[in-house]
Amino acid sequence: MALYDRSVLVTIDVQRDFYEAGAPALVEGTAQCIPAMSRLAEAFRSGRLPIVHVVRLYLADGSNAEPIRRPMLASASVVRPGTEGSHLPAELLPEGVRQPDPEALLRGELQQVGRSEWAMYKPRWGAFYNTGLEEHLRALDVDTVVFVGCNFPNCPRASLYEASERDFATVLVADAVSGTYARGMQELAGMGTVVTSTDGVLHELREVVLDPAT
Repeated sequence: MALYDRSVLVTIDVQRDFYEAGAPALVEGTAQCIPAMSRLAEAFRSGRLPIVHVVRLYLADGSNAEPIRRPMLASASVVRPGTEGSHLPAELLPEGVRQPDPEALLRGELQQVGRSEWAMYKPRWGAFYNTGLEEHLRALDVDTVVFVGCNFPNCPRASLYEASERDFATVLVADAVSGTYARGMQELAGMGTVVTSTDGVLHELREVVLDPAT
């Protein structure tokens, strides 16, 4: 239990343009992971543990994207601010909560979307790069970051390395992250990351969640 009693759930890039069928930047397998992510989000809420939803937002001219992605953005709208494709799935947000304000996110604000739940924008692969995430987690007295989300080889992996570099304990929930593969999971374990399952995390959270049926 000690691993999770000061933990935060961080969701990475779970946005409609990355998971819906026919989306311009579809990452296969992400939609299938959303039910597991939703179960974890509900458990963290019930346990009064914090959640941070990290998103990408690409301006129409691609100026805030990695150079390698700018040619794609010249011909396609991908997670463009204010579009439905940039939205988080309703399953990950508290019931009745509106989508985060893209202008506030682009200003670097962590926007509160629940009692202990926020959304934030990251300008590059990793969630800690040029953002206020580390400061926010220190203020919450977090020592463990539990990662779920979209496309392990890119943004989840970069974010996990950044968390480890800042001396946070790290957890990857393998069935709640798209794009995982066996060697990558072995490499994470070798650097001290706990690689587990949704059921494994929920089992460890039973002592702190308020709803025993979660």
